[in-house]
Amino acid sequence: MLTLSCASSTSTIITPKTTFTSSPITRKSSFNGLRISHLLPPPAIRASTTRQSVVMMAKREEELKEIRAKSTEEINDEIVDLKGELFMLRLQRSARNEFKSSDFRRMRKRVARMLTVKREREIDDGIGKRRSRKLDRQWRKSIVPRPPPSLLKLQEEEAAEEAKESAASA
Repeated sequence: MLTLSCASSTSTIITPKTTFTSSPITRKSSFNGLRISHLLPPPAIRASTTRQSVVMMAKREEELKEIRAKSTEEINDEIVDLKGELFMLRLQRSARNEFKSSDFRRMRKRVARMLTVKREREIDDGIGKRRSRKLDRQWRKSIVPRPPPSLLKLQEEEAAEEAKESAASA
């Protein structure tokens, strides 16, 4: 509902047609001008929103359990793979190819979760922040560049197609 009031040096009483309070609105101010305010009922909590958030939290917890079950080496390998996938997505976006934009967020969040679990393990081992950063720099330098899994899968599919065509022509 919308109410409109003109303020002056005297008090103004406004009685809207439908209100959510039983008494009329009384305001006293030195404001000389026009005041527009909205009177809205309190927002109702929608059940569907809470159900969705509960399901998403359950998925996140499940994913964290899955990540925590992996060894640190497996986590490092998966981080490298996911970062390669992110690079491929950026290339697809720059080449104006079709891709799912939601994959960016999903992969970034997964990488962040893995790095969080990795750091939790370092804290449990008593490794400080400075030492952790140093180890992280050494780890990044030791990474051997390799194609991401999606590119390998695409290359395998192309090779299988070529083999199929050559077998069909022979």
